[in-house]
Amino acid sequence: MKALLLEAYNKLVVADVPVPEVGDEDLLVRVKACGVCGSDVHGYDGSTGRRIPPLVMGHEAAGVVEQAGARVVDFAPGDRVTFDSTVFCGSCGYCLRGDVNLCDNRRVLGVSCGDYRRHGAFAEYVAVPARISYRLPDSVPFEHAALIEALSVAMHAVSRRMPPPREPLVVIGCGMIGLLILQVLRVNGCGPIVAVDVDRRRRAIAEKLGADRTIDANEDVVAAVREYTGGRGAAQSFEAVGFAETVQVAVRSVRKGGAVTLVGNLAPLVDLPLQDVVTRELTLFGSCASRGEYPAAIALMERGGVDVASLISATAPLEEGPQWFDRLHRGGEDLMKVILRP
Repeated sequence: MKALLLEAYNKLVVADVPVPEVGDEDLLVRVKACGVCGSDVHGYDGSTGRRIPPLVMGHEAAGVVEQAGARVVDFAPGDRVTFDSTVFCGSCGYCLRGDVNLCDNRRVLGVSCGDYRRHGAFAEYVAVPARISYRLPDSVPFEHAALIEALSVAMHAVSRRMPPPREPLVVIGCGMIGLLILQVLRVNGCGPIVAVDVDRRRRAIAEKLGADRTIDANEDVVAAVREYTGGRGAAQSFEAVGFAETVQVAVRSVRKGGAVTLVGNLAPLVDLPLQDVVTRELTLFGSCASRGEYPAAIALMERGGVDVASLISATAPLEEGPQWFDRLHRGGEDLMKVILRP
């Protein structure tokens, strides 16, 4: 089969690789659409250390079941499906209590971090456990379904602590996850919402998707938030970048007794404004992947509760993957989500 292979850092090639083996509890899925995640772009250049070549990346995908394993009873060839990016074991203590994102034996599609290598969905076929798979309604296009993984991440982040009604909120970072968090907050009746980003084009998208106020990240964001909230600060902030500077802004933008949900994960270590957290009695929430939000995410997308079409910048055949990765890595273009079609 054809696959987009990370042969070496900064080198992607379309290669012939073996079709994945299908275990008794697995599905072989013919991939119809796979989104390029920011983590894939950072893995492309080796900066994360979690995409060690050779590797087929890709974890935001949807397709059609080609073959079902011998013990699979809930799916059959021809079913339209999407699947979680987290391959959880289903039997450890965390999985048994429903915290599948914290699985002791957790692996991630399209990731090779030294401890394991799990090829992903930038390929004609991918093998995934049936337990992480979900049926797709006919009304959801495959290109939109490729964003369900990201939507589930946003829904999980909001669920870590549902904000109080009619209280000001701040979303820092208007990339894919930040804009989906904004929309999930809107669907749940939360707000008003302040969106922060350095890119004016992304701030414009945030306004289109329901932000009540946008702030240029080059400004004094904390001062602007306090002015907007009458000097108090926001009730809660959502940090969707993962750098030291944005984490500090997320902490300092909330009022006394407020909450900060940390979703971004680019820098492994950041400086935390400890005195702000302690003396203003703030609550910090970490949010990792998703834990069962897929059915709700599919239902939300099916009824049009979120606008994902506005987030898709381009769709292209898999063969053009190397060029698109190069463009995304260089940056400077008005690109949000690129979908590759094997």
